Parts: sequence; C-alpha cells; structure tokens
Amino acid sequence: MPRLGKKYELEVEEISRSREEYQSEAYRAAGLPPAPAVLVEDEVAGQGPGISEEGVEAVIRRHLGLPPLKS
Repeated sequence: MPRLGKKYELEVEEISRSREEYQSEAYRAAGLPPAPAVLVEDEVAGQGPGISEEGVEAVIRRHLGLPPLKS
C-alpha cells in the first residue's frame, strides 16, 4: 500500500494490533472491518487474504475522481 500512496500522493496509515484486540468487543463496537483490511476513506477496498493491489487502486482512483485504469 505504501507504493500506491506514493503513486497517488496519499497519506498511508498502517495500524497493527494484537489478535486479541482485533477480536475484542471494543473493536467490533468501533464498526471497523475484520483484519486484515484496507480502507480508503470509509470504504473497504479489500479484506482478508484476497486483498488485491488492483482492487485497492481502483477504489483510490474512484475516490480521487480519476477514470478507471484500462485493463
């Protein structure tokens, strides 16, 4: 994700917590997606082991008002 942050001049914030924190009631109450996940603004751009760079980039481009990349 840092590479996409540089490409689009975005701030990337990486948050790591222990497994116990991710499974806590307080974490669930915060309304955050189960880890691992990538959020762009408030939109889940990818979640779980299938997070793709292409999918995250598509969400970033949409949020920046840029056209989709050609396949």
